[in-house]
Amino acid sequence: MHELPQTLVNGLALGALYGLVAIGYTMVYGIVQLINFAHGEIVMTGAFGALTVHLWLPGLPLAAALPLMLVGGALVSVSVAVAAERFAYRPLRDAPRLAPLITAIGLSIALQQIVWAFYPNAKKPRPFPQFGDSFQLTGSLRIQRDDLFVLIAAPLCMLALGWFVARSRTGRAMQATAQDPGTARLMGIDTDRIIAVAFAIGGAFAGVAAVAQGLRTGTINFEMGFILGLKAFTAAVLGGIGNIYGAMLGGVVLGIAEAAAITYIQNIPGMSQLGGGGWKDVWAFVLLIVVLLVRPQGLLGERVADRA
Repeated sequence: MHELPQTLVNGLALGALYGLVAIGYTMVYGIVQLINFAHGEIVMTGAFGALTVHLWLPGLPLAAALPLMLVGGALVSVSVAVAAERFAYRPLRDAPRLAPLITAIGLSIALQQIVWAFYPNAKKPRPFPQFGDSFQLTGSLRIQRDDLFVLIAAPLCMLALGWFVARSRTGRAMQATAQDPGTARLMGIDTDRIIAVAFAIGGAFAGVAAVAQGLRTGTINFEMGFILGLKAFTAAVLGGIGNIYGAMLGGVVLGIAEAAAITYIQNIPGMSQLGGGGWKDVWAFVLLIVVLLVRPQGLLGERVADRA
């Protein structure tokens, strides 16, 4: 039990990261019913964008460079997300659902190969700057300064987005487009612009998540988006895909479950081979299956009829 507070802190930091990425999935799905499986690679491009900004600022302390890295990472990820919507997904808007899904998988592979081929030394993990120190809260409970970034950024981003969707004119247009795009178009809403804004917001969150991931792990590579995107998609489904707060809740639940699996399962008699970091992904998906068996719509999702 003395390890429980530290496990919860580690799980919250990991879950906040998953939640940031999951919001990108849920924003797009909530409006166009599309699972953008390239979203993990959008995070990856944002990470390389942030690293490029840092390399352009030699000698600048990380605390001073971090805002510029966030801007650089967000600009790259937003540009990639908006370009993907315009040139890959928009032409398939009225196609059967399988077509954009396959396109998303193809785009994911293409983005990986583009970064692998053209970014200098992207074939090897690239070092990402870290703060490296930690704060001691109480007793043996410590929190890494790099984790503190995502623990602050994730709820702020989520609350800002919730306010934007609920209160702003563009946010209300998003809600109308999500409910019925045809009727929204008849009411004068430019649905193409609204969908592009949703992709841009998801890309901006991906840029923040990219910096957070780089700070936490200390390295980035062209394959980093695959597992991160898969976990974030799991978090979005777990929380109720299409729900902003559900995406963050799903991420936190998933993060705590992974941290607990690493800490505790290997200490259970007879289950030592099923614990540790190598099995954390397995237990994350076991949790997803259990939740969906009990509540198929996710923790905060609602049962709705399929849109015709």
